[in-house]
Amino acid sequence: MIPRSLGGKKIAILVESEFIPEEIEAYQKRFSELKATVHLMSRLWDNPSVRFFSNEDTGNTTRTIDVNIDFQNVDVNDYAAVIMSANYTSVRLRYFEPPIGQPVNTEQVRTSPAVQFYAKAMANPRIIKGALCHGLWILTPIPELLKGRKVICHEVVLADIINAGAVYTTSPTGVVVDGDLITGRSKHEVEPFIDAITEQIQQISIGTNRFSTRRPTASVSTLRAVS
Repeated sequence: MIPRSLGGKKIAILVESEFIPEEIEAYQKRFSELKATVHLMSRLWDNPSVRFFSNEDTGNTTRTIDVNIDFQNVDVNDYAAVIMSANYTSVRLRYFEPPIGQPVNTEQVRTSPAVQFYAKAMANPRIIKGALCHGLWILTPIPELLKGRKVICHEVVLADIINAGAVYTTSPTGVVVDGDLITGRSKHEVEPFIDAITEQIQQISIGTNRFSTRRPTASVSTLRAVS
């Protein structure tokens, strides 16, 4: 059952140029209806704001979004969910700079700030991670984070995901839930993708609340036993 409210929880959406407008609008609309706060964020290159441009594959007029949150300046643990947006945004965010005077080597692919940010989210099971369509490309520089995880993705990404050790899983809804990692096949699955993320956030909140209410009882019992 989809909860009616997320109680002001914060949702991070990683974006870049070549984003899909309908996808971003769906996040803003649906999470707002659920009383959550959506933060669009990206790498801003020391600018106060950066304007990103939408994809042009659909033949529609190019659209823009202005982003003023740099993910390097936030604590990922403040967020209930971190979502890597679809299309080629993840490829653009994997950009890294080799140290000055050093040649490029394979280990440096792991140093992209966006890759590191998403990896920090992966390290916290209380943060729901979402990746739609091509979004899992954000994790392929650190394949051990994908190894053994059940996922779905767009066919264009499939070879890379399999090579990273993920377990490709089909789904009638086009969405696969593997604990704190939720994936969707394409932009067309954005609605059930949002629903799945919302449900998982709620499950974590319920579990946390149950744990919180039980801890004082256990402590009191222990104190009585000791006395």
